[in-house]
Amino acid sequence: MSAEHIIETRAVSKRFGGFTALKDVSVGMQRGQLTSIIGPNGAGKSTYFNLLSGAFAPSEGQVLFDGRDVTGLRPHEFAHIGIAKSFQITNLFPNLTVLENVRIALQAKVSRYGLWRRRAELGALRDEAMDLLRTVGLVDRAARQARELAHGQQRALEIAVALAARPKLLLMDEPTAGMSPEETRSMMDLICRLVGERTIVLVEHKMKMVMGISDRIVVLHHGELLAQGGPDDIRSNDMVKRVYLGQGQH
Repeated sequence: MSAEHIIETRAVSKRFGGFTALKDVSVGMQRGQLTSIIGPNGAGKSTYFNLLSGAFAPSEGQVLFDGRDVTGLRPHEFAHIGIAKSFQITNLFPNLTVLENVRIALQAKVSRYGLWRRRAELGALRDEAMDLLRTVGLVDRAARQARELAHGQQRALEIAVALAARPKLLLMDEPTAGMSPEETRSMMDLICRLVGERTIVLVEHKMKMVMGISDRIVVLHHGELLAQGGPDDIRSNDMVKRVYLGQGQH
């Protein structure tokens, strides 16, 4: 594994019964960069995302993270080694406040017995939670219940919850799904601010967004790796144009 790669898949395949969802995909994601995974519907993007996050184990091949073979580790073990994920469907406590959602995530990171922590320690967690809310632009919504937030704000809160685990790698599954153009722009700005402090890998179908913010792009098609490279490389790739870009850009 290259020292530049924080996560890498080597010849991974994934079968569900007689159906091959991924076949022989070898890709390395570089540290401190934003890598986007794209492809038409049915390309294998979600399956690949689930391999990277530990939700699925590959049928064949290896997954390496930070120089370690993590193939077959369980999802909670992926979280412990520094991989956090944000899903397409928000996963929050709707009746708790925005601040409480993040503070609980921080408590889970530092102790299983957070209810018994001293008040001073809880104060430190509150300060850290407020810092994370500031990062995602929600500090002025800290006292609101999560269910009161607009869709784009809920996605931003979910990112704050994911960041509470202090991950080296943040995996994002269609972070702008269901968003208005204004919410999409805000999410793009947030993602760009987060890159550098940590590595980000996202699955996304909005080509204009992907081309504008990605350092590298991985293109899947029928479960196989079609192309990988910088935005300019992908934009000019004839095979990519035929199978993906020709379908119309979003």
